[in-house]
Amino acid sequence: MNSYRDLANGFRQLNVPSHQPVLAHISNSVLADIKGGSDTLLAALLATVDNVMMPTFTFQTMVIPRTGPPNNALEYAIEGHETFAEVFTESLFSSPEMGDAAEKLRSHPQARRSSHPIFSFCGLGVDVALNAQSLSAPWAPIQKLSELDGWILLFGCDHTLNCTVHYAETVAGRKQFIRWALTEEKVVECPHFLGCSKGFNALDSLLEDSSPQMWIGTHHVRLFSMKNLIRDIVEILQNDPLALLCSDQGCVYCSEVKRWTTARAHWIPFR
Repeated sequence: MNSYRDLANGFRQLNVPSHQPVLAHISNSVLADIKGGSDTLLAALLATVDNVMMPTFTFQTMVIPRTGPPNNALEYAIEGHETFAEVFTESLFSSPEMGDAAEKLRSHPQARRSSHPIFSFCGLGVDVALNAQSLSAPWAPIQKLSELDGWILLFGCDHTLNCTVHYAETVAGRKQFIRWALTEEKVVECPHFLGCSKGFNALDSLLEDSSPQMWIGTHHVRLFSMKNLIRDIVEILQNDPLALLCSDQGCVYCSEVKRWTTARAHWIPFR
C-alpha cells in the first residue's frame, strides 16, 4: 500500500512548479493501493501543487430529443420516450467514470465547480479557467490552463481518459457533435460534444517519449505539458485527419467523423 509520503515524494520528483496548474486524471485502481484512498491522494497532490483541476462530467443529465440535426451520431427518441435524466446542479455527483478522486475534489470545501451541465470541471486555484467555460465553449477551461502553462497528470490511466485530446480535436477542426442536457430552467443544447476516445492511445507511438514519468508502487504516472501536447496533436490531425480514430467498424462516432472528413476533403483542404 502506498502512503501519503510515497505519493508526495513521487509527485515532487515530477518537478512541476507549484504555481503552475495541473489537470489531473486519476484511476480508481490507484486509490485501491493507497492508505486512506482519495483523501490521502488529494492531500498529497495539494501539498505538491497549488492549483488543481479535474473533470467532473455528468452524463446522467443528458436528454435525447425527438428530432435534431442529421449526421449527429445519435438515434433520436421516439414519441412517448421517457427520460430519466437528472437535473444538473453544482452539487450533482459526477459520473462514475470520472473516478473517486474527482468526486473527492468536487466535495472539497474550498473547491469550485464550473456550470456546464455535461462537461463541468472542478478545482482549487483555477477560477480563471472555470469562469471561462460556457455552453458554446465547453473546453475553455483547458484552453485557459494551457495559456497558463498547465500540465496534464495521468495517474494509473491512459490517453482514453485524457480530455485535453478532445480539446485538441476541436482546435484541429475535427467534426463535433451536439447533445442536450437538463438544467433547473430547461433543456439546453450543448455543442462540441466529445467523440470516441478508444483510439487515443495511438498517441503513445506518435509522440516523442520525452514526458516526465515514473512509477508510484505499481502504477504509472505521466506528466505532459498541456500546451505542447495540444500543439503536437493538432499537427498529427492536420497531417492525417483520420488519426486517433478507433478501429471498431460499429463505432457511430468514428464512422461519422470518417464520413464527414472524406466528404470535406473533396472540396476544401483540411485545416
